[in-house]
Amino acid sequence: MSKLILVPTPVGNLKDITFRAVEVLKEVDLILAEDTRTTAVLLKHYEIRNMLSAFHKFNEHRQIQTIIDKLQSGLTVALVSDAGTPGISDPGFLIVRECIKNKIPVETLPGATAFVPALVNSGLPCERFCFEGFLPPKKGRQKRLKELSEEKRTMIFYESPYRLVKTLIQFSELFGEERQVSVSRELTKIYEENIRGSLREVISYFENKTIKGEIVIIAEGFNTKKPKS
Repeated sequence: MSKLILVPTPVGNLKDITFRAVEVLKEVDLILAEDTRTTAVLLKHYEIRNMLSAFHKFNEHRQIQTIIDKLQSGLTVALVSDAGTPGISDPGFLIVRECIKNKIPVETLPGATAFVPALVNSGLPCERFCFEGFLPPKKGRQKRLKELSEEKRTMIFYESPYRLVKTLIQFSELFGEERQVSVSRELTKIYEENIRGSLREVISYFENKTIKGEIVIIAEGFNTKKPKS
């Protein structure tokens, strides 16, 4: 039976992929990739030679019907992102919704997602948390941060290395400079780095450095028992 299969891929280290994911990628008729060049490296490493097609935020709206047609014709299609689980701050939601609407089976494999190791590794409470992903770059950003300033759950953010210090400074202004954070960079890679401390301390660490790699910020939730700085 044809179906859409969402396949998580490693966030850095190519070994962080499941046996099942490799098997699925070898068996499907078509692999949809956020960036075919990035996915081609993974496929070559595991000697996967299946058909590859681009599916990203700039073409997903116009590609959806074509993919639905392929699925309805009997093809089995896998969706991958550059790293992690499709749909988590990456394309995936729209095609899943359309498959469900058209009664096409959807299967999602468990696997890598960058925020999980960053959260567990942060030393901050992780029994309850909220995932914010990428904040709005401009419009609505300040309003959202003000709303989050009294969020009691641990908060998870993705950020560009180029905006990291600016974002931490904004957090400090609205959350208070003593709010605890953990910044994870280059997770699972050779230069993985996890910096923990107050916003004041973490800003001081990063402000004069050249920052590279994917960034996950874990921020402590608002504690009514602790005074705002």
